Amino acid sequence: MRRTRRAQLSLSVVEAGVGVVFVLGVALGFALGVPSPETRDAQLDLYAEDAGTVLAGEPPRHQGTTRLSELLESAETFDRERAALERRVDRILPDNLMFRVGTPHGAVGYRKPADVPVGVATVTTANGDVTVWVWYV
Repeated sequence: MRRTRRAQLSLSVVEAGVGVVFVLGVALGFALGVPSPETRDAQLDLYAEDAGTVLAGEPPRHQGTTRLSELLESAETFDRERAALERRVDRILPDNLMFRVGTPHGAVGYRKPADVPVGVATVTTANGDVTVWVWYV
């Protein structure tokens, strides 16, 4: 019987090669870093949307179908309810956020700064649109 010799790599050489590739990959990952996703603006939009959704679903304090539609019935109802709206939005949002709520009859909250990321959401009611802006303190 005749034996043929075949060239075979040693299993330890293959394991060493895989290990080197793995270690180099991990080291390269640490050296170059991984880009962080831009979640700050998206989170602000979610805060604004959540505040608008909560306000849109609340019952009116006096008359109307919702708190927001009551607010937008007239300039008089807005003036009457503006302080309550500002307190309510302040309670809805986390303490590290500032806000502005704009309506066709006026706005409550703080002036929007020009140099910071701002999240925005608009809620449509039967009496007009309400826009909520939020930003970090």
